[in-house]
Parts: sequence; structure tokens; C-alpha cells
Amino acid sequence: MFLDRLLGFLSSNIGIDLGTANTAVFLENKGIIIYEPSIVAIDVKSKKVLAVGKEAKEMIGKTPENIQAIRPLRDGVITDFEVTHMMLSYFIKKALGNSLFKPKPRVIIGVPTGITPVEKKAVVDAAKNAGAKEVYLIAEPMAAAIGAGMPIDEPVGNMVVDIGGGTTEIAVISLAGIVVSHSLRVAGDEMNEAIIQYIKRKFHLLIGEQTAERIKINLGSAVKENEEREMEVRGRDMTGLPKSVKITTNMIVEALDDTVNSIVNSLRSTLEKTPPELAADIADRGIVLAGGGSLLKNLDVKISEETGIRAYYCDDPLTAVARGVGRVLDQIDLVKKISMG
Repeated sequence: MFLDRLLGFLSSNIGIDLGTANTAVFLENKGIIIYEPSIVAIDVKSKKVLAVGKEAKEMIGKTPENIQAIRPLRDGVITDFEVTHMMLSYFIKKALGNSLFKPKPRVIIGVPTGITPVEKKAVVDAAKNAGAKEVYLIAEPMAAAIGAGMPIDEPVGNMVVDIGGGTTEIAVISLAGIVVSHSLRVAGDEMNEAIIQYIKRKFHLLIGEQTAERIKINLGSAVKENEEREMEVRGRDMTGLPKSVKITTNMIVEALDDTVNSIVNSLRSTLEKTPPELAADIADRGIVLAGGGSLLKNLDVKISEETGIRAYYCDDPLTAVARGVGRVLDQIDLVKKISMG
């Protein structure tokens, strides 16, 4: 009994939602202890890491030539293996702390359903190089469903839509397996880019990624609103001089129209491929929304209108995947059953 308690106390198993925009780390017996941007700032000359996460994000667009703020994941996959290794090493070491006993952890990572074998190997190698004893990959929508408390192992249809920074993951789950799925590389980042391009076209104003993110949070909506909100936006005009303009909610609805419709169309396509019995379950149970990108205002309303099925948010959509991988850390049999290899 004492040994069991000691091993539990020393447990260092880690669940990671390795997201394009943010990385969340779940430490066994403690919960989510890290939620930071997936960004690394490095000195180009020395290759030294200067900052990771929040500190690195603050440097975006403000660095001198010798410093680069890098996002090592794009569209949900690793595009810079070396920087991802640096970032994972930092987060894993930060999660484990400076304790005397540092057992190598079991690491479970949520990844997109459309990940390729080469990309899988890159994620596993990065985690092992960062100190993991063993690594398991779980599809993000499966992890989100577990985090949302959905009955994944029952013979009923569960539909989850996980919208992150780089990908939208849509899946129908039954009996602990993914029956139908679609991975769309259109999500929160594409919403930001759509806002940047819209303001460039309409006002000949150049704005940065972080400004676009603020606009999306403050004014973004998936459907037009009766009462318009507005905000002042500052940027650089085509002559290179500072300039400010006022934008409204319905302008941003227009800017996001194509991106939102891409997500809705993929959702409808997935429903059309779903077996009738499971589709009937989904019609009764509804569509669960997770992920930071799903928090675009009125997206649940838009999906409900377009599909005729109630769409609703799980508790704390931002951390659903992280909570999902965290909940199965001590359920190795289930992990092996749902693992993507």
C-alpha cells in the first residue's frame, strides 16, 4: 500500500494537447498545469532559446533581425522539428519541475486525424527526445470527446467538432472508435488571416496577426447581428504611415463568411457519410463543439441552422483535448485501444 501511494505521488505521466496556436499540458494527479502559446523565440546566430510560450508570443512582430519568434506547427502538424523538440523539452521539464526523482513520463499527445505517418514519427520522436519513456498518439476529436465526458465506449453515435488554431477535426464516435471523420486545415488561424485580408482590401490597411486575433474575439460572429458593435483598429497604410479605422461586427461576419462556410460544409459532408442509426443518435444527442476556434460567437447558432441539429459547447472548450488525454493517463488498456500508433 505504501509503495502504491509512493508511486502515485511520484507519478509523472503527462497528457499534451500539442496545438498549432497553444499547447496545454496535463500532469497526472494535478490537472492542467500549463496552457501557453506554441511559440519559441530563438537567437538566429547562436540558436539559443530566448523564450517559449507567452513571453515568445509578446515578441511576434517586434524582434530585431537576430531574433525569430517561430511557430513550429502549422495546420496542426510539425513544420519545424528542431524547434518543436525545443518547445516540448521546455514544457515537459517545466511540468516535471526540479524534483529529486525524475522518472521518465508516459506521454499521451492529441493529434489531428489527418496526420500522416511521417508526421506521426516526427511527433513521437520529438516527445522521446524531450524525455518521454513511451508515447501514444490519440486523435484530437477522440480526446475532445473524452474531455467532454461523452460516452465514447457505448454503442451510440457521438459527434464532436474540435476547432483549434490550425485544424478543424470532425468525428463520429461509437464503441471507442472513430466511425467517420474529417480533418480540415481551416480553423482559427485562417479566421485571423481572413480578417487581415479583408481589412487590407477594404481599407488598404495592414494589420498583424495579434490585432486580427483581438478583432475576432471582440467583434467576430458566425451570423449577422441586429446590434452592431464597433472598434477602432490601428495599422499601417500602403504608404507606410500609421493609420486607424473603425470596423463593425457585420464587416467581420462578411470577412469570416468563407471560412465559416468551409467548416459547416465539412460538417454536413461528414453527417452525410454517417450510418443512419448513428445519424439518428446524433439528431437526438446533438453536436458537441470543442476547441478555441469554436468560441467564435454564434457558431453554435450557425451550425444548428445549417444542419437542423442542436449544436452546443462542452465545458471549457479550450481545454477539452488536454482534459481528454489527461483522463486516460492511467487507463493504459483504453489508451492502446484508441491510440493511432
